[in-house]
Amino acid sequence: QVQLVESGGGLVQPGGSLRLSCAASGSILNTNRVAWYRQAPGKQRELIADIHPFGATNYQASVKGRFTISRDSAKKMVYLQMNSLTPGDTAVYYCNSWTARWSWGQGTQVTVSS
Repeated sequence: QVQLVESGGGLVQPGGSLRLSCAASGSILNTNRVAWYRQAPGKQRELIADIHPFGATNYQASVKGRFTISRDSAKKMVYLQMNSLTPGDTAVYYCNSWTARWSWGQGTQVTVSS
């Protein structure tokens, strides 16, 4: 069973930055299309960015230009660099496959507030 562990969240002021990390067992993050999702209070979970095994990336319009998804194959990690954060980015952030077929991790809370 795949175990996903997200980390790196926290409280940040508007305009600030955070880098989230996603770790998983084995090499699944290197060999699959991996995505970051987020779920804000009272809202459905949404896919915000994904990265193909060969590096191509896609972003939801609301985060494009501010967030960057990347992979470190040697470390078997996937990251989400988040810049120019706004209160609208407040959510629990999760990683999973692009089709969300793995068991969800606990996520990491990101709170953007002054």
